[in-house]
Amino acid sequence: MASHIVGYPRMGPKRELKFALESFWDGKSTAEDLQKVSADLRSSIWKQMSAAGTKFIPSNTFAHYDQVLDTTAMLGAVPPRYGYTGGEIGLDVYFSMARGNASVPAMEMTKWFDTNYHYIVPELGPEVNFSYASHKAVNEYKEAKALGVDTVPVLVGPVSYLLLSKAAKGVDKSFDLLSLLPKILPIYKEVITELKAAGATWIQLDEPVLVMDLEGHKLQAFTGAYAELESTLSGLNVLVETYFADIPAEAYKTLTSLKGVTAFGFDLVRGTKTLDLVKAGFPEGKYLFAGVVDGRNIWANDFAASLSTLQALEGIVGKDKLVVSTSCSLLHTAVDLINETKLDDEIKSWLAFAAQKVVEVNALAKALAGQKDEALFSANAAALASRRSSPRVTNEGVQKAAAALKGSDHRRATNVSARLDAQQKKLNLPILPTTTIGSFPQTVELRRVRREYKAKKVSEEDYVKAIKEEIKKVVDLQEELDIDVLVHGEPERNDMVEYFGEQLSGFAFTANGWVQSYGSRCVKPPVIYGDVSRPKAMTVFWSAMAQSMTSRPMKGMLTGPVTILNWSFVRNDQPRHETCYQIALAIKDEVEDLEKGGISVIQIDEAALREGLPLRKSEHAFYLDWAVHSFRITNCGVQDSTQIHTHMCYSHFNDIIHSIIDMDADVITIENSRSDEKLLSVFREGVKYGAGIGPGVYDIHSPRIPSSEEIADRVNKMLAVLEQNILWVNPDCGLKTRKYTEVKPALKNMVDAAKLIRSQLASAK
Repeated sequence: MASHIVGYPRMGPKRELKFALESFWDGKSTAEDLQKVSADLRSSIWKQMSAAGTKFIPSNTFAHYDQVLDTTAMLGAVPPRYGYTGGEIGLDVYFSMARGNASVPAMEMTKWFDTNYHYIVPELGPEVNFSYASHKAVNEYKEAKALGVDTVPVLVGPVSYLLLSKAAKGVDKSFDLLSLLPKILPIYKEVITELKAAGATWIQLDEPVLVMDLEGHKLQAFTGAYAELESTLSGLNVLVETYFADIPAEAYKTLTSLKGVTAFGFDLVRGTKTLDLVKAGFPEGKYLFAGVVDGRNIWANDFAASLSTLQALEGIVGKDKLVVSTSCSLLHTAVDLINETKLDDEIKSWLAFAAQKVVEVNALAKALAGQKDEALFSANAAALASRRSSPRVTNEGVQKAAAALKGSDHRRATNVSARLDAQQKKLNLPILPTTTIGSFPQTVELRRVRREYKAKKVSEEDYVKAIKEEIKKVVDLQEELDIDVLVHGEPERNDMVEYFGEQLSGFAFTANGWVQSYGSRCVKPPVIYGDVSRPKAMTVFWSAMAQSMTSRPMKGMLTGPVTILNWSFVRNDQPRHETCYQIALAIKDEVEDLEKGGISVIQIDEAALREGLPLRKSEHAFYLDWAVHSFRITNCGVQDSTQIHTHMCYSHFNDIIHSIIDMDADVITIENSRSDEKLLSVFREGVKYGAGIGPGVYDIHSPRIPSSEEIADRVNKMLAVLEQNILWVNPDCGLKTRKYTEVKPALKNMVDAAKLIRSQLASAK
């Protein structure tokens, strides 16, 4: 009986790692304190998997920030600006790369495939001096062994590592990252040799880029790299793990004929087509790691369906060569259902978090080996049946309204330039108008008030009074800074998705269902279990209150349907786009109520539109079509003079710019400040964009305060490719995670930069 877990969440059941990291970063605890929390978390995870009967337990999937950054450290590929001079990489250099420091900015962060996790992008070029500079993989293997647990060390595979990297600043964009394989493989050999010496018998190399559309020369790089590693790998069982999608036929052929590899792991939840490839031919005598338990959602596994898939595979690869696994690392799901005391029993019976998924994997492996736990299997069947028939899941009215959307395109009545004219008459903004993205810093005091109100320790009256005071403070600050379009700062909101989900039907919430987004930052995705509708207005009360405090335009702030969808755990019993249309109709009601309430600028954030893009090009058009349509549904009914903004984050826009234009927003603000203005290159290449646009002028993810000269310099770079009458000036994301001591000077410098350039443009006229 063989079971395997691809990877496990690092944060801990109660976010222990998050608090340890932040305490260390704030100088409140030592490196030793941090290492102790980390070691305790690792040991409890290993012991838990071992106790559940897991045969293949991963090590080195723990990270203090990110597994790709761990690989960068292992390879000694530290960009020169961090002043690394050799030797074992310590936490100071490691965290400087991740977060920047007082004198140099952080490395770029980007989406890990189509998940909501972010990795730190390696910056590589011909000059990089690779060296074996972090022994973490070996140290963690030994640490587990000392606890009596024999683990499978996990490394990011060499080809995926290079293909997930970017050319460093100053390196020709056409530089072939794969040309660095001969430089990094010797280090992989050193690591593998040390792991063998330490007693490892299995090793896992994650090569998830194999599920992407890869050109022939990239596939050949796999063949070459593994041939080069073959002699070092001999004597080890080697698993090459893939996840997040089915694997293309060509890549499957390359993967299954790699030298030195004994086992292949596939995501059979998002990659059902891979089953056909396996049925058509699987290499004799090799292991198949079958990812049948979903690592990216929180629904209980359908044991009967999984078992029949596994039995079919067993007939192909043989009983002793089939291993039951998760579809991907459990990093992307919540940690443990045991900590959910508030969820009602019915919904709880439909769910499985990481700890439960470990149990599911082992239950399936046992059943496959003829030791089926009948009680567990019948409880599973009963839970699935209750979910299928529950009246909480289906709402006829919503189903009808969503079905009725099919006939229309949902576009606004006039084109964007006519709308912008109508809006300017009403809003009377200067050129290069300044605004912020929405949230302002959330102080300890503010979080306390919200928490106490939730716990019913504070009356509604006192709560409203406290939030009103906070909004007033934020409005006054923005007026004092002379910002043109204001926000209310969102003091009443915990999270941009959760806040709305709590007010929509069809959503459930967890107390501890946290998932790592980047570094110490975690999100708590809502669970969409049923049809979605909006019982009553959600934001009008606060937005109207904020607008009454100022004569300047106050933005209404909503999260768009695609982002709510992509940042939630979504029901898996109907297509995602159907759920998205339901959410769009709920947000449409809210947009129209805000307009009636006197709000003339309404921002509908679609931060996550790009990250829902399927990994395969052949599936892009369908996704973009329904995603963009969902956005248009929300605001197709407003007047021309109502200005619709949207905001997008951390992504590569250039490949979807035409879909972004098709969203037909009046103004779009974009997070781009860590991406070296790659964004602007699309406009340089002649894409015509007629709506308002505000590429972020400074990075809010770093505590650094940019000078007004630096901001003015960025704005001028933007003016080189964008018309001055459409350019907005704004930070790149919300300010919730920053401190006021950082926000005030940064915004002052931003407004000063805008005014400086306005006066330069006026005198140039």
